[in-house]
Amino acid sequence: MSFFSRKWIRRWMRPVGAFAIAAAALAAAYAQPARSGKTASAPQYRSQEVSESDGIPVLIKHLPDWEAKRREILFATDAAGLRPVFTDSELLSLIELKAGAEAASAMYPAGRLVIVEYTTPQASIDADAKITAHLAAKSDGRTAYRRIGNYNAFVFGYTDEAAANALLDQVRYEKMITWLDDPPVASGVSKAEREFAMTTSDIFLSTVLAIGLGMGVSIAGGIICGFLFFLFRERQRSRTTAFSDAGGMTRLNLDGLTPDSISSKLLGD
Repeated sequence: MSFFSRKWIRRWMRPVGAFAIAAAALAAAYAQPARSGKTASAPQYRSQEVSESDGIPVLIKHLPDWEAKRREILFATDAAGLRPVFTDSELLSLIELKAGAEAASAMYPAGRLVIVEYTTPQASIDADAKITAHLAAKSDGRTAYRRIGNYNAFVFGYTDEAAANALLDQVRYEKMITWLDDPPVASGVSKAEREFAMTTSDIFLSTVLAIGLGMGVSIAGGIICGFLFFLFRERQRSRTTAFSDAGGMTRLNLDGLTPDSISSKLLGD
């Protein structure tokens, strides 16, 4: 191998070697455990909707004073996770945490609060009907219940009903749903029928407004023109210096019934 070939190889191998050393150092830095003594842990909760800032499910943050209750909050994504807080097994059987439904619970002075969130209003309404019927038939007198948006909220083991209702009043359903397109119409009414009714009403309203506007403009124009004509005639009359009772009219006495004018009663020159 010639001198120039060896020189060319050494020249181009130096950057490659430096890059390989840097890559190895970077890999070693990522591979070694953290020196702070803390290792990465798996998320504590598995939820359909979590906060972007801290990874906590949004449902937990809707519990009253959730930060103070953070260490004792119970979060469940299935019915088995709610067994420790539901003493009524029949009532628990009505809670179906499927298709993303979740529940959160915490203990308060008024009682244990449980919030069950369903993914659709229909599922929440169906569960509400079953729960209401069950509590009406087999109420223990210590369970408060209320449907709040898509939340089905319970207060178990309360001793003061007013305090339990006040605790339920602190639960807020703060989600907002917006339609990207026109909202769906009521069942039984097609979209074409709805558009026809809206178009007809718009045409009728615009026609009535056009007629009313035309009449208003006509009346206002007539009043203005009449007032201007009145002013014009008054100005003409004010410029007239003499007045004649004859009026400048000549009448022929063809029937012979009209008496001759008495010259003594006529105005002279």
